[in-house]
Amino acid sequence: MITGAEAMLRALLAENVNTVFAYPGGSIIKVFDALYDHQKDLKQILVRHEQGATHAAQGYARVSGRTGVAIVTSGPGATNTITGISDAMLDSTPIVVIAGQVGTDALGTDAFQEIDLVGVTQPITKWSYQIRRAQDIPWAVARAFYIAGSGRPGPVVLDFTKTAQMQQIDFKPAKIDYVRSYIPSPDPIESQINDAIQLIDSAKKPLVLVGHGVELGNAEKELAAFIEKSRTYCRNRSRAAEPEDLFEYLWPRTGS
Repeated sequence: MITGAEAMLRALLAENVNTVFAYPGGSIIKVFDALYDHQKDLKQILVRHEQGATHAAQGYARVSGRTGVAIVTSGPGATNTITGISDAMLDSTPIVVIAGQVGTDALGTDAFQEIDLVGVTQPITKWSYQIRRAQDIPWAVARAFYIAGSGRPGPVVLDFTKTAQMQQIDFKPAKIDYVRSYIPSPDPIESQINDAIQLIDSAKKPLVLVGHGVELGNAEKELAAFIEKSRTYCRNRSRAAEPEDLFEYLWPRTGS
C-alpha cells in the first residue's frame, strides 16, 4: 500500500513522464515529499511562478512531442495557471496541470485557499476533474493523458484533494485508449466541405491563413498542393508549416 501522493507520481511514470515543472505549496506538499524519492526517474524543475510552470510545460510539449506536466498548489497557485492553460487550449498544446486542493471535508466551506478550479477551468480545458479518492488516481491520470494528447491536443486539469493525497491505495497503473462520448478525430461533414469549396471558388481574392494545426496534422504537403492548385495567397502564422518553394504565391513578408 502507498499514499495517493506516491500513486500520482507512479501514474505519471506509467505515462512515460520524466520531467515536471512545479512550484510547491501547502495543499500539494505531500506530492513534493514523495518527489524526493523519485530524484532519479522524475526531474523536477522548480519554477518561480505557477504561470511559468504552465508555459514551461507548453514549451516542453512543443519541442519533445510529449505531454507537458505542471504541478502547483491550491487557491492562488491554481489560478495563476489560467493564462498558460488558456494558451495551451488555443495553441493545441498537450499539458496536464495537477493542482493541490483542500481536503474533501473542507470543500464548499470557503476554506483557506479553496477555489472551484474545476468550475473555473472547464471552459478552457479539454477535461477538468477533481480527484477526491486515492483509488481514482490511476484512472484519472490515464484518462487525462489520453485526452490531452489525442485528437486536437490541449490542456487537462486534475484538481487533487489533500484527502486523496493522504489515503492509502494498492496501486495498479491504468491504460485508457477510449472514452465514451469523446471522439478525438470526428469524421468530416461532406456538406460543409462542399460549402467551403464553393466559397473558395467564388472568392475574388482568397487568402490562406496558416496556423499551427497544419504542423500538428502533418499536412504541409497538402497545404502546398492546395495553394498551388487554387493559386491563393498565403499568410502564415506558423512559419514552419509554410511551403518554402511556393514564394511566388505567398503574401509578401514584412521587415520584422
